[in-house]
Amino acid sequence: MPKSVLPEGRKSAARGIFLLGPAFVAAIAYVDPGNVAANLTGGAAFGYMLVWVLVAANLMAALVQYQSAKLGIVTGRTMPQLLGERMRPTQRRLFWGQAELVAVATDLAEVIGGAIALNLLFGLPLFWGGLIVGAISMGLLALQTRHGQRPFEFVIVGLLAIIAVGFLAGLVVSPPDGGAVLEGLIPRFDGAESVMLAASMLGATVMPHAIYVHSALARDRHGRARDAADRKRLLGATRWDVIIALSIAGVVNIGMLLLAAGNLRGVDGTDTIEGAHAAIESALGPAIGLVFAIGLLASGLASTAVGSYAGATIMEGLLGWRIPVFTRRVLTMIPALIILAIGVSPTWALVISQVFLSFGIPFALVPLLKLTSDRTVMGDAVNRPLVNWALGLVVVLVVALNVTLIVLTLMGGA
Repeated sequence: MPKSVLPEGRKSAARGIFLLGPAFVAAIAYVDPGNVAANLTGGAAFGYMLVWVLVAANLMAALVQYQSAKLGIVTGRTMPQLLGERMRPTQRRLFWGQAELVAVATDLAEVIGGAIALNLLFGLPLFWGGLIVGAISMGLLALQTRHGQRPFEFVIVGLLAIIAVGFLAGLVVSPPDGGAVLEGLIPRFDGAESVMLAASMLGATVMPHAIYVHSALARDRHGRARDAADRKRLLGATRWDVIIALSIAGVVNIGMLLLAAGNLRGVDGTDTIEGAHAAIESALGPAIGLVFAIGLLASGLASTAVGSYAGATIMEGLLGWRIPVFTRRVLTMIPALIILAIGVSPTWALVISQVFLSFGIPFALVPLLKLTSDRTVMGDAVNRPLVNWALGLVVVLVVALNVTLIVLTLMGGA
C-alpha cells in the first residue's frame, strides 16, 4: 500500500480520536446516582411504561449538549460568561442564585449516591461514606487542576466504563421482555406519580449544570476556533464526541429502567436504592449485586467531581468570582452531609433533587437557544431554523411536563 495513503489516514483518525473527550465528561452528569434512583424507581413502579421518557430525554440531551459545546468553540467563551456579559448586576446575581441551587441539588444526589454505594459495599455509615466520597472527589479535582484536562478526561472515561458495566451486567443474566420494551416506547402516563417520576427522570437526564459546563469543557480543550476550516474540523469532532458519549449514557439509563422493570416490579422495598440492590442480589445473584454497587460508587465519584467543575464555571462566568476548588467542594458537600446525618431517606432525597433539577432546565435551555440563534454571537455558525425549532420544542416539552406535574400534584393525582 502506498506510504502516503496509510500514514495520513491513520494520522487523521488519531487526530479525530484525540479530539474526543469533553462530551464524555459532560455525559457523567447523565449517569449519576440521581439517574439510578429515578430510573430504578420508575421501572419498579411502572415497569416498561416510561421507557419513552428516557429515549426522548436522551435525544434532547444530545441536541442540547452539542449546542453548548458549539457555543464554547465558536465564541471561546463559556455559556455563563456570555450570559454574565449581557445581564444587569441584579439579573446576573438572581440567575446565579438559581443556577447555584441547581448545582447544590446535583451535588446532593452525587454525594448521597456515593455514600449509599460505600454502605452497600463495606457497611459504612452514610455520613462517613459521604465524607469519603467528598475527599476522593477532591483528589479527582486536584488531578484536573495540576495536570490539565486530558488526564482528568481519561480517568472520567474509565469511571464511565465501570458505570456502564455495573449497571448493564444484570441485563446479561436477565434480558428484558422485547415486546414490553417496544410497548414502552408509546408515550403515556398513569397518574400523578408517573408524571412526577417522568419529571425526575427528565431532570436526571437533561442536566442543567451539564448544559452550562459543556461550553467550558469544549473551550478549555480546544480553545476558540481559529478560522472557518478549524471550526468545521472541531465541530465535526464534537458532533461525534456527543453522539458516542450520549449514546453510552442513554444505553446505561435505559438499561437501569429495564433491569428494574424486569426484576423489581412488585417486589417490596424497591422504592429505595438499598432495597433495589437487595432485590437485584436476590434475583440475579451476589456477583451482579456487587458489580451494581461498584457501578454506583463510580457514578458518585465521577459525577461529584464534574459537578464541582460545573459549579466553579457557573460562579466564575456569572459573578467573576474564583474561589479555591477545594473550598467550593467543602461548601457544596454540607447540605448532603446534613441530610445523611439527620436520617432523611437517601433515595427519596435523590428523587426529589432530580425533580428540582427538572425545574432548572428551562433557565439553561432558553438562554442557550437565544445565544446560539444570535448571529452577532455565533457568526456563520448561527443555528439553522430547523435546529431552533427543535430546541424550542424541547423547551416547550420540558415546561409542559413540569406544569403538568404541579397541576396533578395539587389535584392529588389523576
